[in-house]
Amino acid sequence: MIDAKQALLAALATALKEVGAPPELTAAFESPKQAAHGDLACTAAMPLARTLKRNPREVAASLVEALQRQPAVQRWVSALEIAGPGFINLRLAPAAKQAAIGEILRAGAGFGRRPARSDKVLVEFVSANPTGPLHLGHARQAALGDAICTLFETQGWQVTREFYYNDAGVQIANLAASVQARIRGLKPGEPGWPDAAYNGEYIGDIAADFLAKKTVQADDRAYTASGHPDDIDGIRQFAVAYLRHEQDLDLQAFGVHFDQYFLESSLYASGRVDATVQRLVASGKTYEQDGALWLRTTEYGDDKDRVMRKSEAPTDGGSPYTYFVPDVAYHVQKFERGYTKAINIQGGDHHGTIARVRAGVQAAGAGVPAGYPDYLLHKMVTVMKGGAEVKISKRAGSYVTLRDLIDWTSRDAVRFFLLSRKADTEFVFDIDLALKQNDENPVFYVQYAHARICSVIEQFVERGGAAGALETLNEADLARLTAPTELALMSRLSEYPELLASAAADLAPHLVAFYLRDVASSFHSYYAAERVLVDDADLAQARLALLAATRQVIRNALGVLGVSAPEKMSRESA
Repeated sequence: MIDAKQALLAALATALKEVGAPPELTAAFESPKQAAHGDLACTAAMPLARTLKRNPREVAASLVEALQRQPAVQRWVSALEIAGPGFINLRLAPAAKQAAIGEILRAGAGFGRRPARSDKVLVEFVSANPTGPLHLGHARQAALGDAICTLFETQGWQVTREFYYNDAGVQIANLAASVQARIRGLKPGEPGWPDAAYNGEYIGDIAADFLAKKTVQADDRAYTASGHPDDIDGIRQFAVAYLRHEQDLDLQAFGVHFDQYFLESSLYASGRVDATVQRLVASGKTYEQDGALWLRTTEYGDDKDRVMRKSEAPTDGGSPYTYFVPDVAYHVQKFERGYTKAINIQGGDHHGTIARVRAGVQAAGAGVPAGYPDYLLHKMVTVMKGGAEVKISKRAGSYVTLRDLIDWTSRDAVRFFLLSRKADTEFVFDIDLALKQNDENPVFYVQYAHARICSVIEQFVERGGAAGALETLNEADLARLTAPTELALMSRLSEYPELLASAAADLAPHLVAFYLRDVASSFHSYYAAERVLVDDADLAQARLALLAATRQVIRNALGVLGVSAPEKMSRESA
């Protein structure tokens, strides 16, 4: 069907030219809002009518006549209909839908993927400061970021996953002070316990391992504790390495890996922050006022200018610059590393930083295009269990962690659930629903479709079906597949490549989750309506080919979301 659509696009382009369409009117099809209206729709008659100064339905009639002369239309289209003010609806011939099966079986795991390209994209996500376990916001970022990376990989992009974190500053100082207090025998709430301390039980674990002079190894660092209670710098370094290691374990359990780790401190150590400030001053986009250095971000769409350098030097030895300055330096550096596209996945509380960071990047005069970087902001997640909200994790002390969700349910459930809604919508994670093994649970519903197909194919072999019959499914007589549920399922499968392209372009992995549920629904409807292992050998082989193609698409799409495709599953009794 993919080949059929490409041939029909070429036919439409030729037909548009025949009726006098200008070159800038691109040939394109849309999906009708209602399936009853057909398989493809063309809206070109309306804009073309304005150009030709004719009635849209008359233009549509001329366009239909031109289309009917095209060999591709004669081969792949069963009916052309004009509707409304000039819409043209196309009903595809069964052969066009049947062709999708062969395309899927031939491509296998590569179905839906586009050829490699030279473009590079850097996706920064999770970016958790090493001050505690990963929380639900980090969990949603991890699921979103990893799926978006995979989506871009399907479109041929060279993708780099990057984790950025602050290994210095006030939060890290508070972490070190918290661990030191535990080392000295203090506990939360006791006299002398620091006001800004972290109170989770993990602080006690870090203190105990520091006193035991243990060595911790994270993906980007290793450190051996001195065991001395007064060694505050050593406590800081050990605590950071300890929590980076813990975060690494959580991400590994979630199936997420990173290609690079980037430290905020490196921007200062390398002189990049100072160099960026100098570039901004040299650009003429800064000014001094009230003892502070300001950037004219309003010239780039921000609601007000932003302070770059504070009027008073910090007393704790920290940076004199406000937090968005190293962000600007970081993103200029991303562009200079050759990433023509950069995507940041962050919580909704970062909305205010977008305009100022983009303004700073533009003002730096590094040739960065407008709108760089892209942002995907997400809302937080509420966890429910037994009808009540779950707010506290014993280990974290004040919030539910990524590890909690995985331990309470499964990696597959957490991944699928967190990707089943648009990032900018609030989401309720229902623990009880995630544990159900029936159709109410969306991830089970999809995975069970895959397992059911595996079961049917296994039954075929057990009943004496020749192994060679499975190996030659792409030679099956697909013209036998004419049942309404078969045609509907084939149409759904053929949508997968375009779905991937749209989901990548819109940074919308939830579209893949929606699509999987639609495919599973189409399959379950088909399975309920038609027997697969019928006595007619040719028909059985054709239906096995359809099942094999459906299994492949489900497996490919689940892989984009980082969710497994089990071959065997048990189901709760009704």
